[in-house]
Amino acid sequence: MVKLVVMYGHPEDPAAFETYYSETHLPIAAKIKGLSRVEFTKFIGTPDGGKPSQYRMAELYFDSIEELKKQMATPEGLAAVNDIPNFATGGVDVMIGEVPS
Repeated sequence: MVKLVVMYGHPEDPAAFETYYSETHLPIAAKIKGLSRVEFTKFIGTPDGGKPSQYRMAELYFDSIEELKKQMATPEGLAAVNDIPNFATGGVDVMIGEVPS
């Protein structure tokens, strides 16, 4: 199993980010097929009470790297990727990770 991890930096306007993310981006991303599991995280702090280095994280799980590549190349996958610049004013890092079985 592999996962596509999207790490969002702190946005210029958190309220605008949250509105766009929940009302526009997530419905676009929900159309991606072949997902085994999806997890969304909003970071709230660090163990010492500080500000986290990242704002949000999305983890999209696929059964294989081939399935991930196939689905992200579809119109639905491309639509989700192409929408990111519309709201991710704090920057974004995208990584692929292997999940041990």
